[in-house]
Amino acid sequence: MVGTGALLLMVTACAGQDMPTNLPEAPAGSVSASPMPSPSGSVLPAPAEPNPPGKPRLTVPEGSTPVPADKIDATALPAGFPREVWTANGGTVLDIRAQEGGCGHALGEAAEQAGDHVVVNLSETKAQTNQMCTMDIRYPVISVALAAPLDRRTVVLKTTPPK
Repeated sequence: MVGTGALLLMVTACAGQDMPTNLPEAPAGSVSASPMPSPSGSVLPAPAEPNPPGKPRLTVPEGSTPVPADKIDATALPAGFPREVWTANGGTVLDIRAQEGGCGHALGEAAEQAGDHVVVNLSETKAQTNQMCTMDIRYPVISVALAAPLDRRTVVLKTTPPK
């Protein structure tokens, strides 16, 4: 009887709270079980600070320049994997649309930096064992620092096993 009274009290207390009824749709190309609220109606506002290498975000930093499709070699990527690359910071940072899911987080590293190409290995952190994870796929933008500006070099994208 006491449990029923406590439950009734909780339900009536929560019923008076204002809950949002209209939520914007998920961004194009994303898979989501529920929409994400946004104060301005856009996906997410772009952060004011540049994206430090290794820290994923959902938007491309302002001022980034798209790398032309003929300067991206994505033949080693699985079907459906994003193939978008931008440069920032005078060409010394690559912003790359990656893929991650569940409990994993996208990672990228410049594995080789030659005179005519840069090889970037894309991977994902491993989920901890005995941890429940969602079955979603996300497409964050990750940053990879280069030793020298990209200039006319080709970006070669590859995937490596989870780390």
